This record gives sequence, structure tokens and C-alpha cells, in this order.
Amino acid sequence: MADPVLRLAGIRKTYGRGETASEVLHGIDLRLAAGEFAALIGPSGSGKSTLLNLIGLLDRPSAGQLSIGGEATDGLDDAGLTRLRGRHIGFVFQHHHLIPAFSARENVAMPLLVARGRPDAAMFARADALLDRVGLAERRHHPADRLSGGQQQRVAIARALAMQPALVLADEPTGNLDTHSADAVFGLLREVNREAGTSFLIVTHDPRLARRCDRIVELVDGRIVADAPNRPD
Repeated sequence: MADPVLRLAGIRKTYGRGETASEVLHGIDLRLAAGEFAALIGPSGSGKSTLLNLIGLLDRPSAGQLSIGGEATDGLDDAGLTRLRGRHIGFVFQHHHLIPAFSARENVAMPLLVARGRPDAAMFARADALLDRVGLAERRHHPADRLSGGQQQRVAIARALAMQPALVLADEPTGNLDTHSADAVFGLLREVNREAGTSFLIVTHDPRLARRCDRIVELVDGRIVADAPNRPD
């Protein structure tokens, strides 16, 4: 049986020490298989962002085990976490975090540049192919700040796919978009999932979008209270 793309076992996260300590996550168990398309929902303050930061290896759990692609993370130093993150995980945020003065092409190529240390033709060919994939081939030389919100989010999706990650974490990826643009961006994520077999974990407050996922995980007060398959609308 293949290793899951993501495995959490007894994950806890505590901030502070002693009498001021506050536990935000209380023993989270979660598995995500290759090709799964799951929504993570829950009210504000439920711990979704904290959990996503742990899964994205941007923070460390206080207790429990976290594995990415079958590799345990508890024994890794910061360099090891950075290596694992760059190889296996892509990120799409509500605020796309593009570099405004850089072109769409340069923004998409950035993860490849960080990984390889210097630019080359293959890197930009990959960026061009991804921009074509998200429907922005003709705008690849446009600065990011001259693109619409929906176009910027498409560039962010292309950037997230640059390293061909097994897992993409999307934190409210349509939160700043109008309904039409949100539907288009969400449809693109779904398309990538089905065609490339990329796993997605999508944080959303929009029940309409959650219903379009194959699985819905609900987090309340730092605990998973529901985790069930879903038949997309």
C-alpha cells in the first residue's frame, strides 16, 4: 500500500509555557491520499491556519507525528524541512504574494530559481508551459501588478505547481475574488487535481465551494469533529 501524501497522528500545538500555555490543536489525526481533493472547514479561531502552517512545515507541532510523502518530519532540522517543503508542497494563498514588479513568468519561475540557484532556459520553459496551462500565455511578460485579481491568482496557482508537488495547500484561494473569478479559479484547481493527480487540501469559508470537494474535514476548537466523503455538487 502506497504511503499517504500526508499523515498526521496525535498532532498538538501549544503556545506559551506554564500557566500562560494555550493548546490550540488537540490531537489531530488526518491522512490524505494521492489525488484526494479535500476541503478543510470550520469557524474562525478553530485552528485551521495553525494546522495548515504545520502541514506546510512552516511551524513545528508541540507533539505528535507528521509525515509528508512517507517521510517523518520530527527529526528534520530547518534545512531538511525546507528541502521537503520545496520538493513536495505547493502553496496558494488568499493574498497571492506575487512580486508586483516581476512579470507573471518570473513569478512562476521563482520556486525553480530558489531550488536551482540560477536561471536557465528550462526553468522559463516550465513557467511558460504552466502559464499556458492556466490560460495566461499571452500575459506572461506582464508585471503582476498589471493583472486582474483572478489573473494574479492564476499566476499563483501556476507558481504553486512549478516544482510538481504531490500536495497543494490552498488557504482561502478564492476569498478575494468575485463569484465568477472564484468559480474559474476553483475549477482550475479541480482540473489540475483530476489531470495530474495532485492532492489538494483547501481551507474555505464558502460552503458552496466546500460542496464541490470530494471530502470535507471540519475543525472546531482545535479538534476534527467531522471527516467524511462528499458527493460534489
